[in-house]
Amino acid sequence: MSLKVGEIISFERTFSARDVELFTEISGDEGIHHRTPDEKGRLVIQGLLTATLPTKVGGDNNVLAHTMNFEFLRPVFTGDTIVCEVKIEQYELQEKNRMAIMATFSCKNQYEKEVLKGYFAGIILQ
Repeated sequence: MSLKVGEIISFERTFSARDVELFTEISGDEGIHHRTPDEKGRLVIQGLLTATLPTKVGGDNNVLAHTMNFEFLRPVFTGDTIVCEVKIEQYELQEKNRMAIMATFSCKNQYEKEVLKGYFAGIILQ
């Protein structure tokens, strides 16, 4: 797969109560806000569960990350649909079989409010 600087890759996901339950089991993040619904019946999604959106895009492109930065801007709730846009900022040959990659990302909810932003960098073995 050949990525290009400036390319934007999108991924969308709607989070469910089951997603929170499974992530709670795996991560051990058992904050009360992840287990007790709010007045609208929603649970707060773990920040690192939300962060799986840009990491999925990296995984789809075989990125071996060495740096990841996340800025959590707003809570995400069960039932929210989050669109993550990853922009390739750097993609260049580092060694004969390694491509260096750096990408920024922005995740927005169904109301167009940014909930997460950041960047990741790493390599892709060729």
